[in-house]
Amino acid sequence: MGGQSETSHSSSDVDELHFSGTINTQGGGFCSIRSPIEGGLPPDTAAVRVRYVGDGKTYKVLFSDGNKSTFGPSRRSPSWQKDLPTKEGVEDITTISLDSLTPSVIGGPVSTDVKLINPAEVREIGFMLSLKLSSGESNPVETFGSGIFPFSLKIRSIETVSADEMK
Repeated sequence: MGGQSETSHSSSDVDELHFSGTINTQGGGFCSIRSPIEGGLPPDTAAVRVRYVGDGKTYKVLFSDGNKSTFGPSRRSPSWQKDLPTKEGVEDITTISLDSLTPSVIGGPVSTDVKLINPAEVREIGFMLSLKLSSGESNPVETFGSGIFPFSLKIRSIETVSADEMK
């Protein structure tokens, strides 16, 4: 919103993605990073396991079909999201069941007849630090911040989990 925040991403010798920067909530309030998933997720994917180290803030994990028309009335497919609470400096692992994701469409509510996410149609994954949680409620100052502040999320691994592995 106005491009007031600054982000960077880098990878290291230990194969981790570091998403960091400074967020400015004066006139905006989110930073995100996205990456394509060539060919989509395997069709038997029931969940995605993420290993990460955060900074005490609550991020969101985002999945979408990669539709680049993200704004305006032409946006028909939702993004699917789940909150990712972090503890400062602590490595954590979470398994995100695809059926636990919340659909979201920019600019309005999602129709109640939205189908569950189809793994084979997922073409993009992302991480976001936002004023809003996946539920649409405000991300509390304690897990977001206020004013202008730094953030840091290290993604150590992302792997798919099949339905058989969930049992």
